[in-house]
Amino acid sequence: MKEHVTIAVIGAGGKMGMRVSDNLQRTGHTVRYAENSPAGVERVTAAGRRVTPTAEAVDDAHVVVLAVPDLALAAVSAEVVPKLQSGAVLLTLDPAASYAGLLARRDDVVQAVAHPCHPSVFLERRTPEEHADTFGGIAAPQDVVAAIEAPDGDDGQARAVAETVIRAMYAPVLDVHWVTVKQLAQLEPTLVETVACMVGALLAEALEEAVTTMGVPEPAARAMLLGHTQVALANTLRGSNPFSDACLIAMDYGRESIVRDDWKKIFRDDELDRVLARMLHLDRIER
Repeated sequence: MKEHVTIAVIGAGGKMGMRVSDNLQRTGHTVRYAENSPAGVERVTAAGRRVTPTAEAVDDAHVVVLAVPDLALAAVSAEVVPKLQSGAVLLTLDPAASYAGLLARRDDVVQAVAHPCHPSVFLERRTPEEHADTFGGIAAPQDVVAAIEAPDGDDGQARAVAETVIRAMYAPVLDVHWVTVKQLAQLEPTLVETVACMVGALLAEALEEAVTTMGVPEPAARAMLLGHTQVALANTLRGSNPFSDACLIAMDYGRESIVRDDWKKIFRDDELDRVLARMLHLDRIER
């Protein structure tokens, strides 16, 4: 594993670009920050970082982080990849474009993806800063799931270098879990966006209905929902306590009323292609 890594952050003034740059700036690594938009340049310089032209930023970089929106990854990678040194790691933050085959490739450039898990709902938080950090990357520890594709099939050294950067930019990191690009795409979006984030939005809509339609005072409804959400997750995901018989009956009614019988189709490959095509504004995924 390299003790010192040269890192280029492309899109350093964007939302995720600023987040990872804040952490990378605290390391002893050489970090260069590239940004094109005027607003992004202003944010980078306001944070005390110097904006470097893209070609200069990626020159001799060991790892190039593409912190740009999914829809821009094809164009940005096409610009950047030809300029990379042999053996460099191209690191993206989301698997969609990589899985869809939209990233520019080179036989001697390694492609990696790393997505933060965000602090677990079951994380034991000890400080006010950890409690405030719901997204991760500031004070609350989180895991990361990552994938790597080395053209020659030997990803050992490249993986070690990538993990060094991944742990730094998403710090504090508990563990980095290595999977395939397809498996990472099955986790994000299918497991966590299609299911978990949708359920979160559904809970918010249900709270609104309880308040506006049923007339329950908002503080009472919110307190009941938040407490029972914790219990529901603990009981189902950790087996902390059994649900009561009456609750199980209500849960069955909820499943019959809300969940489609064929909902597990979202885990099929064709459905994964379908949702990624929608996310990337493509007619279809072609590989």
